[in-house]
Amino acid sequence: MARILILGAGFGGLELATELSDALGEAAEVTVIDKGDAFVFGYSKLDLMFRGAGGDSVRLPYADFVKPGVRLLRETVTAIDAEAKRVTTDAGVHEADHLVIALGADYDLAATPGMAEVDSEFYSVAGAEKLAEVIPSFSSGRALIGVCGAPFKCPPAPSECALLLDDELRRRGVRDACEITFVIPLGAPVPPSPETSAALRGEFEERGIELITGKRITSLDPGRSVAVLDDESELHYDLFLGVPKHRAPDVVIESGISEDGYVPVDPATLATKFPGVHAIGDVATAGVPKAGVFAEGAARIVAQHLLAAIAGGAEPQRHLGQGTCYIEFGGGRIGSVDIDFLSGPERTGVFNPPSPEQMALKERFGADRRARWFGR
Repeated sequence: MARILILGAGFGGLELATELSDALGEAAEVTVIDKGDAFVFGYSKLDLMFRGAGGDSVRLPYADFVKPGVRLLRETVTAIDAEAKRVTTDAGVHEADHLVIALGADYDLAATPGMAEVDSEFYSVAGAEKLAEVIPSFSSGRALIGVCGAPFKCPPAPSECALLLDDELRRRGVRDACEITFVIPLGAPVPPSPETSAALRGEFEERGIELITGKRITSLDPGRSVAVLDDESELHYDLFLGVPKHRAPDVVIESGISEDGYVPVDPATLATKFPGVHAIGDVATAGVPKAGVFAEGAARIVAQHLLAAIAGGAEPQRHLGQGTCYIEFGGGRIGSVDIDFLSGPERTGVFNPPSPEQMALKERFGADRRARWFGR
């Protein structure tokens, strides 16, 4: 049996292992390696920050990921030899006939001086849990939501954070004593969809949220409670909610397979320059946003390529970079944007305004994956 090694158990790794198990059953020999013990949907961090969710309530233990022909090991990857398709972990060495790198993106706090000292990012579970304790005590001054670099995971998330923070402050009756400023290096909240960006801008204007586009946070001075932007201007803050600069994990960069912080791949096939090695999800430069739904779509394409190579499966399709991102507009309203990055000559983003239907679709999105991957 062909040995398939998948590094990372996020959206991409879980979907790829499931696809291979569905197709091959016990004839599969798939090993998934992840240093964590549970999967967490990215949007659950907003539940931690603003809805009083506990950490255990949003965690889906990897022990519940049980698929024929698949084993999921909790190990930390320490070295990757892409040419030999050999991976070293803190528990031993794994060799494969097919290697798929799906280790996601890490947060580079050191890239933004002062970020680690301020310690108020909301893109990790630990960061969101910490801010859940801080936000209830914020009742006056400026809250600054700042993005420290692009690309970053789930591009709508900082906008959602601004709107949910507005909800929280209004609920406590302190909104008039607070300012909310949102700084993003992109030219719009959701660049592929002018209609979605316009809808978010409208929400910001209606709620008195200041939006600064095309600029990023380059450093923080916690002693003065000041954020410095890339045009050298400064913004005072009383509460900072940060999106750290992203890059591939250290082990990927040290392996020599990355360029400019990420693993380059053929956007149509997700293949790297190393035969038998693919990369999917946030770790890869695939021409699509860094979001779970796109990692999942890439995983399905790689599954087709692996099945064709192993079992003579059907001709693989081309990766189209399509997916739906759900967006919280505050007040319990959820909209979405249908993204298509690679199927046509131009990127497109079709906006679906907030509605009960969109809320139901988001709930189904989570429920379907909990059932498919974890049997819940």
